[in-house]
Amino acid sequence: MRSHLLNDTTAEQYRRSVTEGVERVAARIATTDRPFTGVTVDALAPRIDGIDLDRPLHDTAAVLDELEDVYLRDAVYFHHPRYLAHLNCPVVIPAVLGEAVLSAVNSSLDTWDQSAGGTLIERKLIDWTCARIGLGPAADGVFTSGGTQSNLQALLLAREEAKTENLADLRVFASEVSHFSVRKSAKLLGLGPDAVVSVPVDHDKRMQTVALARELERCAKDGLFPMAVVATGGTTDFGSIDPLPEIAGLCERYGVWMHVDAAYGCGLLASLKYRDRIDGIERADSVTVDYHKSFFQPVSSSAVLVRDAATLRHATYHAEYLNPRRMVQERIPNQVDKSLQTTRRFDALKLWMTLRVMGADGIGALFDEVCDLAAEAWKLLAADPRFDVVVEPSLSTLVFRHIPAAVTDPAEIDRANLYARKALFASGDAVVAGTKVAGRHYLKFTLLNPETTTADIATVLDLIAGHAEQYLGDSLDRAS
Repeated sequence: MRSHLLNDTTAEQYRRSVTEGVERVAARIATTDRPFTGVTVDALAPRIDGIDLDRPLHDTAAVLDELEDVYLRDAVYFHHPRYLAHLNCPVVIPAVLGEAVLSAVNSSLDTWDQSAGGTLIERKLIDWTCARIGLGPAADGVFTSGGTQSNLQALLLAREEAKTENLADLRVFASEVSHFSVRKSAKLLGLGPDAVVSVPVDHDKRMQTVALARELERCAKDGLFPMAVVATGGTTDFGSIDPLPEIAGLCERYGVWMHVDAAYGCGLLASLKYRDRIDGIERADSVTVDYHKSFFQPVSSSAVLVRDAATLRHATYHAEYLNPRRMVQERIPNQVDKSLQTTRRFDALKLWMTLRVMGADGIGALFDEVCDLAAEAWKLLAADPRFDVVVEPSLSTLVFRHIPAAVTDPAEIDRANLYARKALFASGDAVVAGTKVAGRHYLKFTLLNPETTTADIATVLDLIAGHAEQYLGDSLDRAS
């Protein structure tokens, strides 16, 4: 079995195996004509359950044939222009190359003696991102597994910086459409069930600063401690961007940690046209960015950044077998000193390769394209009497629903939209997401593919309307 270990004697076998795998994936991508096959759980599960993992095939080609049957053929392909559902982007080739390199070398980014240049590359990218944000010369950060972990770490730092030891008195303020990880983080950090204060949003789904000021004032009057305000730079459902300058002013007035969850909107940091939409982010104490959303990177690639590097000490623990304290005096850079994780992939290499091949302007131009596309799609929806669209996009998300001409019952309209989404997914012709607005079911386009066109969107809208009308027609037939 040593023949399967990657080393100097098996380098040629490694080359052949990886090339064979890449050719299979390339062939599948080249011939994929829709984002999904429509396979069901009931159809796919028996094929996977029937595989005996204790009986290996002992042949790479045979394993790839099997993988074609249980995964590649029926995968959901984000690169397809009619995948319009979640915050999943098509990936750029330099980043995929970086993925191949980092997997083979397999550096671990916890300590210098496991990564060497990998540590310095990650630190360089952290510095680059902090400079793009404008956090200042004392800024720092670390790569994470994703926005949820980044938000958790940011709120951990905020908790430790708070001026009270009574966790029950701490309050976190976030808009009513903020990411669920804010509440999840509060629970993981041991805060009380009332710790997260939901702040109302305006018509454009942006946090109302008047309401935030009122809640901060109430917090002070009640003898509670405002731990953090979480402003969102691109909400998951609407792509809305909270009024960051005004929120920063309130945080400064009340002495509150300001965290900006820019997991989605971080693409604006590279934008050639829309950078001003995220102005005020430079005043944050901490920022979440997900390169695997709007920088077109493979999962996972995220980071948490802080204005004051000293605050990262709250995540620092020393172990003699890993990162003893003496290494700090010896100026040996260990990233585990900043991270909630210990073993960590060299995910930074993907962004490094992307910047070195394409440049930041290349990334920004791609993100600008999807923002422009969303603006055009909004015009289509706003002009189409078959649909109700919620807000004009700030980024690349559209929330809408089909409104049948002959139906007025809101519950029946809900069911028609739910059916349309399900039927569309089952057909494999397109993939869209769903959410609720004011208790009603809506559909959602998350546009992150520059290859998607307005013609694609018009076609998908016709498909949605067709499925919804079919459901309503069948419903009337059943009722009669």
